[in-house]
Amino acid sequence: MSTATVNAVDLEAIAAEFKKNYENVKRRIIICGGTGCVANGSFQVRDALAKELEKAGIDVVLEIKKENGGKKEETYISKSGCQGFCQMGPLLHIEPGDILYTRVKVSDVPEIVEKTLRHGEVIDRLLYVDHQNHNCVCKGDAEIPFYNRQKRVVLANCRIEPGDVREYIAKGGYFGARKAILEMSPEEVCKTAIESGLRGRGGGGFPTGLKWKFTLASKNDKKYVICNGDEGDPGAFMDRSVMEGNPHAVIEGMMIAARGIGADEGYVYVRAEYPLAVERMNAAVKDAVAAGVLGKNLFGSDFSFKVTVMEGAGAFVCGEETALIASIEGKRGMPRPKPPFPAQSGLWGKPTVINNVETLASVPGIFYKGPAQYKAVGTEKSPGTKTFALTGHVANTGLIEVPFGTTLREIVYNIGGGVTNNAGEITKDDFKAVQIGGPSGGCLTPEMLDLPLDFDSLKTVGAMVGSGGLVVMNKETCIVKIARFFMQFTQNESCGKCVPCREGTRQMLALLDDIIEGRADRHTLELLEETARAVQIGSLCGLGKTAPNPVLSTLRYFREEYEAHVLKKSCPAGECKALARPEILADKCKGCTACLRKCPVGAITGKVKEVHVLDADKCIKCGACKAACKFGAIVGL
Repeated sequence: MSTATVNAVDLEAIAAEFKKNYENVKRRIIICGGTGCVANGSFQVRDALAKELEKAGIDVVLEIKKENGGKKEETYISKSGCQGFCQMGPLLHIEPGDILYTRVKVSDVPEIVEKTLRHGEVIDRLLYVDHQNHNCVCKGDAEIPFYNRQKRVVLANCRIEPGDVREYIAKGGYFGARKAILEMSPEEVCKTAIESGLRGRGGGGFPTGLKWKFTLASKNDKKYVICNGDEGDPGAFMDRSVMEGNPHAVIEGMMIAARGIGADEGYVYVRAEYPLAVERMNAAVKDAVAAGVLGKNLFGSDFSFKVTVMEGAGAFVCGEETALIASIEGKRGMPRPKPPFPAQSGLWGKPTVINNVETLASVPGIFYKGPAQYKAVGTEKSPGTKTFALTGHVANTGLIEVPFGTTLREIVYNIGGGVTNNAGEITKDDFKAVQIGGPSGGCLTPEMLDLPLDFDSLKTVGAMVGSGGLVVMNKETCIVKIARFFMQFTQNESCGKCVPCREGTRQMLALLDDIIEGRADRHTLELLEETARAVQIGSLCGLGKTAPNPVLSTLRYFREEYEAHVLKKSCPAGECKALARPEILADKCKGCTACLRKCPVGAITGKVKEVHVLDADKCIKCGACKAACKFGAIVGL
């Protein structure tokens, strides 16, 4: 964007000009531009839509600008960030009218143009069907439980064009930063953040304002603000989506933090595996500078702030703040002992504030609307909202945002649409657990469905908010294998600096392998728990200290499943092949020989039209026989 079209100082003028130019728009078509929808072809849909509209003689606008002509008949096609409903992507939203088309393909475009855009007809087959409510067809957000039961604050602007800084300003963007810079002292900025009750969304939940205050108290001529965008938890994509869809909120939050601590430089640390987030953060920084809301002498003051976007190499440990600092400095990303804390000695030995993406994206609203309004949402000790990546055995997977204190039941059954079996069918009584917080979190059981999700409530049951991943599991899931999955991840990602984490996670993984593969005895569980406690106490950094959480949590709430593996040599979920006890049911076997012919090791014997026999000692548990059997006669695999 050129500086000629934007007043670098007057936010009101920028907002007014954008709104005036937007008056020419008759309708707006918003194509989801989040990673998931892009991967499924949303940009191809956008390009096909533009061509089809032009063919139909409908004026198409791809950017809001004064030169569009003022016909007031224009159709504006824009992309957005992640709209959250990933299960139903690619998504196409039409305004006015609040029409949301789901799973849109290029082949659907001619029908959309002809029926909806030319004649105002709604295409029912492209609408969302609420299977929980008598297969009700939902026209738009207001009718879809996935959306209407959320409270989107951080994600509210993920429907606007992420590449247009003027639209962000028209929505109230950078007004909070201007207030902090022109009307407030650093001490007042920190005080406002403390009054809001905002807590870090990276997992620890430390009060954000206090962190700023501690850094402000550190006297130095140079200070830094770092945005931690190194999101590496399996099943988590909250920060990535915010950077893709609302990058200016992240920048504005960094500006306010910088004003609060007295910094003039900041870094956004994004893993290179998020190319779209890297691209949009870089573009947002460039556009903010061009618009005059980022850079030198901001809003006519003597306050200046520079932002650099840095790509990380994808090491999970770089999510830990001291390892992240080392990575920015060009060193290997390895944690160091604390104290000193980054607030005293951080990047290049200077006082540094590190907040994660969601934390910083929450800040502008606090300063624009006031801390009291922010604190009115959520719980007393955990105010505001939290984004979650809802995945696993749930009907509606995607990115959600709810007030702190929302129950797990509300998320899984109302927003998520219910638990699914392995065939993808919604079931009433198939809920087994939710893994929350990724490798650092724990499991929540059916007894905890009405537990309010907030920082303090989760601690009472041995879990934590963590990054915000929610992985739903049905009763066909082996809890021991889930614990092993997270332990495998942690062990692979351990930086190896400290012995408890390096060796302890390796030993825990070996013990879990023994359990799954039938080599464990009654002492294995005791040793597993003892090792987990040692790793928890002795590890150097927070990642190592929380690595045993999935194991300890599942041992606490699903011990009988562990004991079944160890004592009975049986996997209740039937997922552990080494513990499988295959057999052929005599009352169901028809003697068709299909299984016999498919067995690669000759473990099945029998004659035509006679009951077959399976030799469990020879069986390699490949499952070929079960797949071949049309009568459900083979069980235990």
